[in-house]
Amino acid sequence: MRTRWRAALAITAAAFVLAGCSAAENGASTADSAGSARVPAAPQQGTGGTGKTEQGKGTQVTPPQAGATDRKLSRSARIDLTATKVVDVVAQARGIALSAGGYTGQESTADESATLSLAVPADKLDPVLDQLAHLGTAMVKRELNTQDVTEQVVDVEARLTTQRASVARIRALLSQATSVSDITSIESELTSRESTLESLEQQRNSLAGSVAMATVAMSIRSVAAPPPVQEESAGGFLGGLAGGWDAFLTFGGGLLTVLGAIAPFLLIAGPLAWVGWRLNRRRRAARPHPEPTEA
Repeated sequence: MRTRWRAALAITAAAFVLAGCSAAENGASTADSAGSARVPAAPQQGTGGTGKTEQGKGTQVTPPQAGATDRKLSRSARIDLTATKVVDVVAQARGIALSAGGYTGQESTADESATLSLAVPADKLDPVLDQLAHLGTAMVKRELNTQDVTEQVVDVEARLTTQRASVARIRALLSQATSVSDITSIESELTSRESTLESLEQQRNSLAGSVAMATVAMSIRSVAAPPPVQEESAGGFLGGLAGGWDAFLTFGGGLLTVLGAIAPFLLIAGPLAWVGWRLNRRRRAARPHPEPTEA
């Protein structure tokens, strides 16, 4: 009898334990589901392109990502032109770069062609290219290149910070060194690390320069001047009068040319002919005239 009661009590206790465990699991799952239900949904971009999403009656604005507009860009361009006077175009291009706050680099100018390098502020590159494109007779080619150097700038800045701390530690060790061997070894290490620091600073300055100033490679080629446009002659009386006047001027110019060509000969042959005519006339006057005979 006691054995039966003990078995019944054990079964009842086991049932209570199982019921408690299942209730705890249900409570935990309910709490998880409630917690997840309380998590606000990620904001979605509206169809109007304003970055706002309606949730119930309120609106939420998605902030821009940090550093999305702070990119380090290195820009360069190339432009090829043709011109009748290469030297004049080179001078005009140099003036455009100087007025924009830039300067000229390498330059090679000849009668038939020229090449030069211009450096202008990066934010003024587009208007400078527009001005250069209108120089000369025609623009043959125009190229624009943009390189994102943000990662390089960030990497160099991080390495500079680490290298400066390393140099400071070596200098602290040098101030505490007592023996000659320790001083020599530490100074050698300090020189090496300072050299690396200077190299990193030069890289940073070079990147900063490429971001601040844009380069323009310019090429100019000489071409022959186009023939002048001939105006159509007017018809009618005025056209005939203009044509006759042009013909008269042409004939008169040709006649003057002929007279100018024979004038030296007339200066010599004219006096000689006049002297010969005078002598011939005197001879004829000195000859006796035959008397008429009577029939």
